[in-house]
Amino acid sequence: MAKYKVAWMPGDGVGGEVMDAAKLSLDALGFDAEYIPADIGWEFWCKEGNPLPDRTIETLKNTDCALFGAITSKPREEAVEELAPELKDKGLSYFSPIVKLRQLFNLHTNLRPCKAYPGNPLNYRDDIDLVVFRENTEGMYGGVEWFPLPEKIAKALADEQVGHPQRMKRWFEKGLENVAVSTRIMSRQGCESICRQAFEYAKQNGRKSVTLVEKPNVLRETGGLMTRVFRSVARDYPGIEPWEANIDAICMWMIKNPQDYDVLVAENMFGDIVSDLCAGLVGGLGFACAANIGDEYAVFEPTHGSAPKYDGKNVVNPMAMILTAKMMLDWLGEKEMGRRLEAAVAKVIAEGKVATYDVKGRGKGDSTMAVGEEVARQISQ
Repeated sequence: MAKYKVAWMPGDGVGGEVMDAAKLSLDALGFDAEYIPADIGWEFWCKEGNPLPDRTIETLKNTDCALFGAITSKPREEAVEELAPELKDKGLSYFSPIVKLRQLFNLHTNLRPCKAYPGNPLNYRDDIDLVVFRENTEGMYGGVEWFPLPEKIAKALADEQVGHPQRMKRWFEKGLENVAVSTRIMSRQGCESICRQAFEYAKQNGRKSVTLVEKPNVLRETGGLMTRVFRSVARDYPGIEPWEANIDAICMWMIKNPQDYDVLVAENMFGDIVSDLCAGLVGGLGFACAANIGDEYAVFEPTHGSAPKYDGKNVVNPMAMILTAKMMLDWLGEKEMGRRLEAAVAKVIAEGKVATYDVKGRGKGDSTMAVGEEVARQISQ
């Protein structure tokens, strides 16, 4: 019997290609796992009306963790148009399966390392080594939103006791059928959890600072809560500098002085934004790995999308997926395997002999599998 059971979820587009390339490295390491196929993605939305079938949820409940490739998402109207004919009049509404997974399994922490490996010509600087902690289940991506705006919600928001009657007046004037609302709901518990994890990581890994990325001057209640909690948690870690930056300002400062930062922590949407910026500093999304971590389960995924225009062409960069596999090994406690895998990735990047088109230039790059094979070869050596 294998030591681990890993749910295998290629998803959409290039997800299967990058996962196949990553598996070469896991096999070269001798990682003892049984990979359990699990259905997820656009194909299952179109033919079943559910991009995250119940059978997949049950599969995940019987595995140690999951590897996930990529997902395709489209606006509501387009999603309905692509449903099988017999499903179009069923009142089905598309939802992001990865967001639902995060909520179902309480994968409260999205961890995104962004490290510049020497030799990568796409690095902004070679001394960048950042880690982003993104709250994963609340905030702007919590999924509580409406269009059109229901009258009872609008009236509640306009109520004298709890709402904002003057601010809501203009929305009534525009017609509620023309108004969409997305919420940003955050809890003290969610804020404290992500902030404390960021400081704990900094403490355990010799990091010098933790920077809160927020916008409390405008988002006074939610941003104010996060800021107060951050300052409170920071007092428990006197050896680590607590910094604060607005989301717009950090985008400038990260371009000017990225080497000044260490660990960053943010709510859901701001964490998504700043982590993609960090990825751009170290070579792009082709090098950006991520983990969705809960108390008992984790789903590991690269941060790039499904890239449908490249599907089947075997050209996309698998390094993000390979480094995501490294994060899985670390989470499972296979630290030495993770170290060997990262060392192999670093050597392949430093040598620069085998790389995809985003590194070498269009028409010059090697295939997805060629890069996977080269990393596996370095491991075997």
